[in-house]
Amino acid sequence: MGQEDTIGGDDGSEGAADLFRVIGRQLRLLRERAGLTQRELGERLGYSEELIRSLEGGRRTAQPEFLDAADELLGAGGLLRAAKDDVTRAKARARVKHPAWFQDYARLEADAVEINFFSTLTFPGLLQTESYARTTFMSRQPLLDEATIEQRVSARLARQETLSRWPSPMVSAVIDESVLRRAVGGHEVRIGQLKHIQHLAQLRSTTIQVLPMACEDHSALEGPFILLTPRGRHQLAYLEVQSTNRLVTDAEEVRILAARYGSIRGQALSPHESLALIEELLGEQ
Repeated sequence: MGQEDTIGGDDGSEGAADLFRVIGRQLRLLRERAGLTQRELGERLGYSEELIRSLEGGRRTAQPEFLDAADELLGAGGLLRAAKDDVTRAKARARVKHPAWFQDYARLEADAVEINFFSTLTFPGLLQTESYARTTFMSRQPLLDEATIEQRVSARLARQETLSRWPSPMVSAVIDESVLRRAVGGHEVRIGQLKHIQHLAQLRSTTIQVLPMACEDHSALEGPFILLTPRGRHQLAYLEVQSTNRLVTDAEEVRILAARYGSIRGQALSPHESLALIEELLGEQ
């Protein structure tokens, strides 16, 4: 799904961005001093290479538990750990702004205890790498200017902090096989995205299933959708196609979409089979 995201440009957000860039530079220097690549650091800490790259570039916010773990692993002597309170305050000052039509969904997503995606065109925004997200915005028509692209990429990455909070929402995604095979952004971007999905598929809170192209028919040929359950509320749905976006709150409509999602999951490859396919596609490169 290609939700539109923007980041506010007030003093609070600019100050937070400066702090995140400083922490990113410190992380990079400590990693290089330890003789580790971004991939090696990610593997030792249980995070993806893409996340480490985004943190070092100041485009993602380091969570307190990450700062603790990285400080210990890299022998930072408390340098990274000491930044936790500053990061918390900076995040509170910074504001992520969304277009009016997207604000309701973004607020509900941030408080969701369960999120289910059915994706037929692109990987879900919440599961995209930075490079993949940038490609989706660069491909927009009419064209977006560079500043707007960077703002929207940063905002999309900021939304992904939902996946690293505790307790984490239970996330499942049924992704059409064609999405895995389409080289959005080129070979390197596609490989990076597949590796990221491979990493997410192994998390306890995330279930990835692939709907095979060999599936001759399924119950959601009408297109992609999202189901989400906000804390303490009934399940809702979100639809987006071209320039039309709709938050579905009618109980009967949501029930029908939930039933379709259940049917699709039954037709999709199992999580184990899906991970095997992703690894097979990576092995072909």
